[in-house]
Amino acid sequence: MNATPAPEASGTDAPHGPLAVEQAVVPRQHTGPYDPLPTPGPAAPAGHAAPSSGAPEDHLDDPDPRRAADLAATENLLRCWVRERNLPAPASATLRVPLDASGTALQVPVIHWSLTGWHRFGAPALEGLPATAPPVDAVTVAALLGRETGRSEGTELVGRVADSVLRTAEFITARRRRPNPGPESDLFLTAEQSLLLGHPLHPTPKSREGLSETETHRYSPELHGSFPLHWAAVDRAVLVTDSAWTEQGRPVSAEQLSTGLAEGLAIPPGTVPLPLHPWQARELLHRPAVASLLDAGLLHDLGAHGAPWHPTSSVRTVHRPGSRAMLKLSLGVRITNSRRENLRKELHRGVEVHRLLRTGLVDQWQAAHPGFDIVRDPAWLAVDTQDGAPVPGLDVMIRHNPFGAADDAVCVAALTAPRPWPGATRMRSRLADLVTRLAARTGRPTAAVSAEWFLRYLDQVVRPVLWLDGTAGVALEAHQQNTLVLLSPEGWPIGGRYRDNQGYYFRESRREELEKRLPGIGGVSDTFVSDRVTDERFAYYLGINNVLGLIGAFGAQGLADERVLLAGFRQFLGSATALGSPLPHRLLEAATLRCKANLLTRVHGLDELVGPVDTQSVYVTITNPLRS
Repeated sequence: MNATPAPEASGTDAPHGPLAVEQAVVPRQHTGPYDPLPTPGPAAPAGHAAPSSGAPEDHLDDPDPRRAADLAATENLLRCWVRERNLPAPASATLRVPLDASGTALQVPVIHWSLTGWHRFGAPALEGLPATAPPVDAVTVAALLGRETGRSEGTELVGRVADSVLRTAEFITARRRRPNPGPESDLFLTAEQSLLLGHPLHPTPKSREGLSETETHRYSPELHGSFPLHWAAVDRAVLVTDSAWTEQGRPVSAEQLSTGLAEGLAIPPGTVPLPLHPWQARELLHRPAVASLLDAGLLHDLGAHGAPWHPTSSVRTVHRPGSRAMLKLSLGVRITNSRRENLRKELHRGVEVHRLLRTGLVDQWQAAHPGFDIVRDPAWLAVDTQDGAPVPGLDVMIRHNPFGAADDAVCVAALTAPRPWPGATRMRSRLADLVTRLAARTGRPTAAVSAEWFLRYLDQVVRPVLWLDGTAGVALEAHQQNTLVLLSPEGWPIGGRYRDNQGYYFRESRREELEKRLPGIGGVSDTFVSDRVTDERFAYYLGINNVLGLIGAFGAQGLADERVLLAGFRQFLGSATALGSPLPHRLLEAATLRCKANLLTRVHGLDELVGPVDTQSVYVTITNPLRS
């Protein structure tokens, strides 16, 4: 079912719309579900650069793509370091980063100091060197910061930063040449392929170990890659599947779904077609368990077949416009922190959540929040050995494709990502573009439109996620790449979707009532998590990464004053305490928050898909900007 935009409330483009705010700092009289945003108090902290219309040239627009990519990577490393060391705002326009292990320091120009962590920095210099010395590049910054951690794995960080910089430079080069390489007939795919720089608080957002230059062009969403799937035929004796997929009320097996996607492919009798990522298919041939199945005639390599599929922002999930399904494939490439191969418990989890929602929970949820839903993962296929053990990496999750070509569904990470646009000389984000257009259309200040857009986002996207936690005890790992906002034709938030069969936390304290909803829940999916860990992760993913990250994007891109949006977020959280989730109280009352430390996680060499959920990543304590 397509995510057809709901009719927009009358007056949303008029100066007196239902959530209208005349100015970011002096709100108008307001008649919507929220009180007016309060006027901020004293001046911003030292080092804070307020938004201005005459913004200086941005180093992301450097004519040399390699320099632009290197400075973007340097900013990422410094943002991570500032957050993970909980460094305060500097007293001047220069941030001093001590490097005690190397007996020196970095002197970093501060372009914009963000209350929520999305700082903008200029090229750093080593303290004590002449002013004519060249700035310190990203690889050197990575080596210096890695040394400060005192861990030998810091050398691995250097290699991944270099890899990420090279790939980012390639992406910028290609997109500058062809900002719009084809007709934007599928809005979802256009958004999914727009994340050129990646996570602004990750040290190696575009590192992809294992891909050759040719493979990078073929498999990268940033380069508009596409490819036919590689197919294997699996003997039913070693095939494992599950499906809760239905069409017109009738169940559809995973075997039927896969066979339909393999239309025209000849397969041996007694087998079922299994789609694979081409890179993964080549890699699997070297694994003993796979070789044994091939030798026994239980697995057959059929090669490439069918029309091209397109990689989405996760690289391994592929999309084909018009198809009823997307496919989440295993891909053993290390992307950011992890090798992206499906775990069997995650395959079970996707189907289990679909069944849980169908117990009546989704009807109850959408009665309260009709614009929000979960993108379902209701079927999968995998392979066991002859002894019944799972064969890692030989599997596929079959995901609903709820988006039609005209549905403007964009993940928040893509919405805030700077990128070149046709006819423009500077990189800017989709968020900046739509807010600017709304301001021009309504004749209102950009800051006022930004505030209204943000309040609508909280209501349409964040409130439903809090409802699910409060009502059912299910917290979503709703970071910016997993959270999609549905936009009206004018660009206002009108709904949302969550995606990711990995990212569910069933609260241990709610086990009994979840068992009543779906007997046996969590038995094989390993989804129940202690409330302590759930609270920590929920606060990070939804609170810090998603909402505070969005506030940071508004501020860093000169669209709004972060203090105003923080005040709006506090106001929203006050109204959301009635939903029953503990998160609003936590965000409002805690002086500090636990925050994922992407740089330290990388330096410690952790794979976030391996091991118990409470030890997969490094977490640090940061000051809560909602209280500071």
